[in-house]
Amino acid sequence: MSDVFDDLAVLPKCMEEVEILQRDPSFLLINKPTRLLSVPGRHPQNRDSVIARLLVDFPNAAIVHRLDFDTSGIMVIPLNKAALSHISKQFQARTTHKTYTAIVNGLVKDDSGVIDLPIAPDMENRPKYKICATTGRQSVTEFTVVSRDEIAQTSRVLLHPITGRSHQLRLHMLAIGHPILGCEFYADEVALSKSPRLLLHATELALEHPVTGDRVKGVCEPEF
Repeated sequence: MSDVFDDLAVLPKCMEEVEILQRDPSFLLINKPTRLLSVPGRHPQNRDSVIARLLVDFPNAAIVHRLDFDTSGIMVIPLNKAALSHISKQFQARTTHKTYTAIVNGLVKDDSGVIDLPIAPDMENRPKYKICATTGRQSVTEFTVVSRDEIAQTSRVLLHPITGRSHQLRLHMLAIGHPILGCEFYADEVALSKSPRLLLHATELALEHPVTGDRVKGVCEPEF
């Protein structure tokens, strides 16, 4: 998933730190705060980012995947070329396993399900995307309801993207009538007003260790 804000806009400074969850000779598992770019933007005042901060102490660090500007949570950061190549191939082959936590508007009826709806760029409303059967690429998300809040009229869900399209989780939840709270792109006024930030967080990431081949699982619970 790519960073979603216009690179040419000057973004506000993120005061939260990048937390290192696990340090291995081959990679880091980190917690990206909300409203921080994964990589520098094109505007010279948007250099602050996950990779820019990490390069200070880890000069060989590289980005192999991204989280949106306003999405928080776990990322893996390769620390050498061999690890970068190995982990990159895992993402390409979809052998990594990612789980996100989100709070969405409304009470989701089904306890679990699969959303299979194609996604395409919305050329008339960039940088948005849209569900489109004609030009969209297949996009699949599994969801599980963790809890429902009848007073707030919200649901906490776990989201497992089978594919990794831009804005996939936001669009798929919107498509079933439950936009993610705080989403400035797709939430209606009610869902937007219920949170000052996007309530989407990368909670778990599992992958194969690039040296030992063991399965590595990182967990990073959301603050919300």
